[in-house]
Amino acid sequence: MISLAGRDILHGWGKFVLTGAGLGLLIGVTLTMAGVYRGMVDDARVLLDNSGADLWVVQQDTLGPYAESSSIRDDVWRGVVGMPGVAQAANVTYLTTQITHAGRDVRAMIVGVVPGGPGEPGQPTRLVAGRHITRGHYEAVADVAAGFALGERIGVRRNEYTIVGLTRRMVSSGGDPMVFIPLKDAQQAQFLKDNDAILQQRRHTAENPAFDRPGVPGLLDAVIASQSVNPYVNAVLVRLERGHAAEEVAEPIRRWLRLQVYTRAQMEEILVGKLIATSARQIGMFLVILAIVSAAIVAFIIYTLTIGKIREIAVLKLIGTRNRSIAAMIVQQAVGLGLIGFVVGRIAAAVWAPIFPRHVLLESGDAGRALVAVVVMCILASVLAIQAALKVDPAEAIGG
Repeated sequence: MISLAGRDILHGWGKFVLTGAGLGLLIGVTLTMAGVYRGMVDDARVLLDNSGADLWVVQQDTLGPYAESSSIRDDVWRGVVGMPGVAQAANVTYLTTQITHAGRDVRAMIVGVVPGGPGEPGQPTRLVAGRHITRGHYEAVADVAAGFALGERIGVRRNEYTIVGLTRRMVSSGGDPMVFIPLKDAQQAQFLKDNDAILQQRRHTAENPAFDRPGVPGLLDAVIASQSVNPYVNAVLVRLERGHAAEEVAEPIRRWLRLQVYTRAQMEEILVGKLIATSARQIGMFLVILAIVSAAIVAFIIYTLTIGKIREIAVLKLIGTRNRSIAAMIVQQAVGLGLIGFVVGRIAAAVWAPIFPRHVLLESGDAGRALVAVVVMCILASVLAIQAALKVDPAEAIGG
């Protein structure tokens, strides 16, 4: 039996392939949107992995330090490290800001860590060049995504830092590259005030009669000096001793230090379930819209091709071809168009994913589900064309 679908494809293969390629670009966008969501989840998990922490100690009644602002005193870690089951504890600060470098703006997350070697909570991992921060001031380790090079000097607020190390895949939950600087510098940068604000604060303090005590010399100077010091951090990162459960160690910290403590599972739920939940819903809506548009395009194309073959379909009916066979031919053509589109889309997504502004994670599982969805979509989209074909009168074969 003559295959109407195969004959039509061979007869106009150029138009069919170009149509499939256009559909493929749309499918490629759909795969990329799914990859963006997977990349957001992966960035969140990488952020937690790179912190090297088992517990996050933050301000009470907050979702800090990543999803919400958190502020605790920088001496809290002494009480935390003395708790049973705690192996290591380290202060850390986070500040997302713009860094101007070489005439361009780089959005980065500034991470303040206690200078030291790898293995301590908060220290940069995945070092690909250079060394870790060893001095208490003016050294930095940056992710390669920021575009900095070893030995370069970058400005963070009022201070300049020399890049002494480079890391890879050290990013925030939003995909911004991380730049690690010494903790004291980060504390100063986080609450840095402009010169006018500093002068106004000092003038206000000097005019306060409470500090004008003749019997206490130097009180005013001490108060002014204390106002330029930031004794706060965003979180304390905790690493547990072997054999201790996270919740078992977290509960005493909550009870005795009156702080909020999150385990790895809880922090992942905050990042994935709360921080990127809105973005996930937006991407989901885009995927639904793209699927509907793709189905409409396939339905229109298959319907147009079917209408263009009315005479051939009438001839098939005249020679006794069953409706089931005619419907199968139309479905084959629709599925063939979808498969061409899927191949083109998969290749396109793989080509432009590395140059995409966000981390795009293309998983084979998503590709498999997309293939099934494309086939089902093409079958459903061919229903309109099948209905039109089945209504064809065999008499049209010998008509005009």
